[in-house]
Order: sequence, then structure tokens, then C-alpha cells
Amino acid sequence: MSRPERVSTDRAPAAIGPYSQAVIHGGLVFTAGQIPLDPASMEMVEGDVGIQTDRVLRNLAAVLEAAGSSLDRVLKTTVFLRDMNDFGAMNEVYERHFGDHRPARSAVQAARLPKDAAVEIEAVAALEG
Repeated sequence: MSRPERVSTDRAPAAIGPYSQAVIHGGLVFTAGQIPLDPASMEMVEGDVGIQTDRVLRNLAAVLEAAGSSLDRVLKTTVFLRDMNDFGAMNEVYERHFGDHRPARSAVQAARLPKDAAVEIEAVAALEG
């Protein structure tokens, strides 16, 4: 069995612990959860859940591209929200990023997210080709 290949890009926040931004295995990309950190400053973006969701999805897209995939190859996402009342605002931004592509999705409210983020999203995607 081959070992998973680690993915790393400076276009998304660096891993802040003992994990990879993503790993590739068996033709799939498994991403770590992305929170709304600006990759240049490693600081949280200011703003509501919509602004935070936009940053999260741009970070996720950068990781997927570094792996040889993209948002339109995502098979499944998991969305973690600080407050389920933010679902509508998150969903509007999510829909703009994914367009007509409709990956499977779970959304849950979490007691607390890293750095007190309002949203965190992870994904599983197919490789291009």
C-alpha cells in the first residue's frame, strides 16, 4: 500500500499543528479543516460569517489546487458552524463558490472552533484527470 502524499501551499494558511493541509491517497484529496485565516498574515479575517466563509473557501480552493484538484471536483464537505443560526449566511457564500456543483455536505454546530472562528470547512475531492 502506498503512503499518503502530503500537500502544502503558501496560498493557504500553514498548518498550525502536527497535521498536513491535505493528503492525497487513492485518487482522492482529503483536506484539513480550513478556518478564516489570511494566509499572508496568519491572522483571522474581520467580519461576519459570510466574510469568514468566503476566506475559508478561498483557502480550501488553494489547497485543492496545490493537490491537483479544485472546488468543482469536491465530492463531500463538512461544515462546522459556531452557531447554526449562521447557516443561511454561510450557505449563500458557499453556493457562490460551488455554483451548480453540488457536493454531498454535512453541517453541524460545534461548541468551539479553532481561534474562535465562526466557520470551518473540510473537503474530500477527486484528483483531476
